[in-house]
Amino acid sequence: MAALVAEHLAEMEPTAPACSRHALSVEQFRDPVVRLWVAEADPLLVGSVALKDLGGGHLELKTMRTSPSVRGSGLGRRLLLHALAEARAVGATRVSLETGSGAVFEPARTLYRSHGFVDCEPFADYRPDPHSTFLTLAL
Repeated sequence: MAALVAEHLAEMEPTAPACSRHALSVEQFRDPVVRLWVAEADPLLVGSVALKDLGGGHLELKTMRTSPSVRGSGLGRRLLLHALAEARAVGATRVSLETGSGAVFEPARTLYRSHGFVDCEPFADYRPDPHSTFLTLAL
């Protein structure tokens, strides 16, 4: 998992200043409010998705990631659908996320919007940021 997170953080580095990058660290996955799922292509982890419980039935989609080697394979869609099914199974009423606003994040924003996510205001501890796009989905 450390290698997948390191790959993710390295890819995010040129997209925004450090204060505008909100990816979880390996240590943050140990927090009991975070649930993580990974995809393997033996022997490597090639994808991840996590849900962070914000309280009151509101979950945050975190660490939605596919390695470059599997992009375009549909893995991102499968990870997103898995996370949404898990959110519904635990009785969540809303799933929100923060993603980048730059062109490199356009495929991710398109994926989320194709599954019903809509733009929203910053949530939880986020603040307005020109490097961020905030999306939410009522379940």
